[in-house]
Amino acid sequence: MGGSIESAENNSNIRVSIQKFGRFLSGMVMPNIGAFIAWGLITALFIPTGWIPNEKLAELVGPTIKYLLPLLIGYTGGKMVYDVRGGVIGALATMGIIVGTEIPMFLGAMIMGPLAGLVIKLVDRLFKGKIPAGFEMLVNNFSAGIVGAILIILGYVAIGPVVATSTQLLASGVEWIVHAGLLPLASIFIEPAKVLFLNNAINHGVLSPLGLKEASEAGKSIFFLLEPNPGPGLGILLAYWLFGKGSVKQSAPGAAIIHFLGGIHEIYFPYILMNPRLILAVIAGGMSGVFIFQMLNAGLVAVPSPGSIFALIAMAPKGGLFSVLAGVAVSTAVSFLLSAVFLKTKSVTDEESLEKAAEKMQDMKGKKSAVVDQAILQQKETASVKKVVFACDAGMGSSAMGASILRKKFKDANIAVEVTNTAINDIPEDADIVVTQKTLTDRAKAKAPHAEHISVDNFLNNPKYDELTKRLSE
Repeated sequence: MGGSIESAENNSNIRVSIQKFGRFLSGMVMPNIGAFIAWGLITALFIPTGWIPNEKLAELVGPTIKYLLPLLIGYTGGKMVYDVRGGVIGALATMGIIVGTEIPMFLGAMIMGPLAGLVIKLVDRLFKGKIPAGFEMLVNNFSAGIVGAILIILGYVAIGPVVATSTQLLASGVEWIVHAGLLPLASIFIEPAKVLFLNNAINHGVLSPLGLKEASEAGKSIFFLLEPNPGPGLGILLAYWLFGKGSVKQSAPGAAIIHFLGGIHEIYFPYILMNPRLILAVIAGGMSGVFIFQMLNAGLVAVPSPGSIFALIAMAPKGGLFSVLAGVAVSTAVSFLLSAVFLKTKSVTDEESLEKAAEKMQDMKGKKSAVVDQAILQQKETASVKKVVFACDAGMGSSAMGASILRKKFKDANIAVEVTNTAINDIPEDADIVVTQKTLTDRAKAKAPHAEHISVDNFLNNPKYDELTKRLSE
């Protein structure tokens, strides 16, 4: 018995470590998604095969993908480790590997940015408390300059070529998989990983760099379609809408709209966990969609984020919209048909509620067993609450949905409190109440120790919103 408990704890620790690493990778890319979309739109519009070809404006495409986007990633990675000072050194170090290679250095930026932030952080620790009064600015500026110069040269001479060679080998392996027709098998790993909240890590940490390299050469890439495809999740939700029972049947249409149009894929994960066999349905849906994408030579010009059908349409190249929509439609149909079979052969009752499924989802994510300390909820006086902040990994998906729901409740109750959403690393100092999923609460407390923290199982219609609304209205 003791061995099994220890084994379970080890597995949980490994899972949490993987998730933290995945969140760190995606954290370097997610704040810069707007820049990637801007590059994608310019590419789709102005290259010779674009919607409105323009030779002069097309000159923006190359420098943006070679210089600007990797520098943004490098800066963000350094800033995550050591604030703005780390970000500046991270961008410097990234410039070295950009100039030292011929290919877009996205993976290299993900290495050099955090590494540079860590190096300057350690150097600053060495000088802490040892600088004579009046020389602080001089030492700080020159230490950053010297470290930055060393790292940019190191990136140019040594690290850049190594990363370039590794990237080429990885690209060659992926190219072989594509030519062998085995790419649909990627869904076997991608779809279950999404339910474990590794979707951002897979999409932005692995697939996006590969896709950007391919798009810079071919004008589009199928890798941008592997994870964001909303078809498999839509099939699940449609099946629940038609064949589910009780509260899950009633909630499925709204969830389908949020998922398919809003691009918040996390909303369908609890529906799978109510009937784990449905993971086979999303895998089959994903595989069939990728097969159609390959057969019709589908691809997008840049990463669509969030995974909304609108984002996929916007990132489709000229003449490539039908193949994208065909893959989404087929994956939806396959996922729906298999889900319908599974739901018809197992009764989903009200006892298997979304709330219980959400709790199960948190367990799979490595949730700690601690319950919310109700005393904390009373620490702040109602009159002092001016801002409520919802925080998630990226600050754009599930947290935005939760903030929208609570904002409406506050408006209906005439509560004049600001409600906003952000990435967990960017929680503002003036946040009075911070709402996060249970697995992220510890990180939120470290980021905003003076705020009141509310943990929820999921951001969709949580009863704690009503409790908070009642408390503030009183």
